[in-house]
Amino acid sequence: MKTIILAGGSGTRLFPLSRTCYPKQFIPLFENESLFQKAVRRALLFSRPEEVYVVTNEAHRFLVADQLAAISACCQVLVEPAGKNTLPAIVYGMTALEEGTVAVLPSDQLITPDEGYKAAFHAAEALARDHLVTFGITPTSPHTGYGYIRPGEVLPGGYAVDAFVEKPDLETAERYVREGYLWNSGMFLFSSALFMEECRRLAPAVAEAFALPVEEAYAKTPKVSIDYGLMEKTDRAAVVPLACSWSDIGSFDALYQVSEKDGDGNVVKGEYIGLRSANNLVISDRLVATIGLSDLAVVDTPDALLVCPKAEAQHVGEVTALLKERGDGRCDLHTTVHRPWGSYTVLLQGDSFQIKRLTVLPGRRLSAQLHHHRSEHWVVVRGMAGVSNDGEQFFVRPGESTFVPAGVRHRLENPGLIPLEVIEVQNGEYITEDDIVRFDDDFKRE
Repeated sequence: MKTIILAGGSGTRLFPLSRTCYPKQFIPLFENESLFQKAVRRALLFSRPEEVYVVTNEAHRFLVADQLAAISACCQVLVEPAGKNTLPAIVYGMTALEEGTVAVLPSDQLITPDEGYKAAFHAAEALARDHLVTFGITPTSPHTGYGYIRPGEVLPGGYAVDAFVEKPDLETAERYVREGYLWNSGMFLFSSALFMEECRRLAPAVAEAFALPVEEAYAKTPKVSIDYGLMEKTDRAAVVPLACSWSDIGSFDALYQVSEKDGDGNVVKGEYIGLRSANNLVISDRLVATIGLSDLAVVDTPDALLVCPKAEAQHVGEVTALLKERGDGRCDLHTTVHRPWGSYTVLLQGDSFQIKRLTVLPGRRLSAQLHHHRSEHWVVVRGMAGVSNDGEQFFVRPGESTFVPAGVRHRLENPGLIPLEVIEVQNGEYITEDDIVRFDDDFKRE
């Protein structure tokens, strides 16, 4: 069996933990692993590493590569030139792999891959010879945040799909649960040949686009989800019930529900003192104290703090929408920003200066570059830096420093075996990331 993992995402529902450039699937939320890494481990239950295809975008491709390396998974990575929703992403994956049975997994769900999970996939594999199979989660409550599937005729290992229905109100959701509807999980299992046959029949504009090279395909294909573009139209859809522990972690309330709690019902990630406080979700890298507060989400990051009732946490996306309207970069980036060579953290910022901590991974280097409007002073605090500065090449050791004037071509690299940490002080009349001219870049960035 081959697997396609969809690893896009906008990072709006768990703000300020998640951002556009660091969406929830890459946050190490459980056992110091991300939801993406857990999705890869589930894929490896049925597929060899080389049979797993990760479809992501340019902004996340280096995060994907680093997180795959961290769990020693040598999977295939496909980079979309543009986001066109799930159906084009899946067709892109299908065109890259050889024909066969293909599982399609979102990368942002928390699932316990128990024996019931494995049995459901084996049942789906048999059904996939004649059906486009989706997985339906057995509801644990009348949830209004999920789409539902109405099972129809009984099939070996599952049911024909009678209907896909949109997110209901509470009264309708209660009726759906009583009548045996299933939550729509967004997971699928297909015969690649049957999938492409149905795609050519029901979504011909998408199928025809991917007869072209990938850049042209994404310019031509419509933007459409697999549910709307294919599954709701086909008469060959089947659903296999999945009774394992499942959550899409779609809000901080959902994160609270699946996390371990203390004696007062609090979920704590960090240091917390709660006096007469219960049933809170508290996430912070510094001490948080509450007095007489309950049922809240308190999520603290270096540049943003969220406080809201857990029951209102599904509206967090409205905050990121407001930030986008204002052109506020905090909806896109943390103070720590991941780069293909490592990361940087903004420590202090003013009108004409900025102080960063750079972490360069072993064997990696920044692009050869210059800045027109700022100088940089580098102080090495850990590891050994290889420096190219105005044509001169040398090493800088812990406690030593070097100065790079504005307009001078330079490069920083880590030739060592441990991460290189450098404090960078920028000075100038224009301190932004777009003041950069690259001459040579190992990661093919412009």
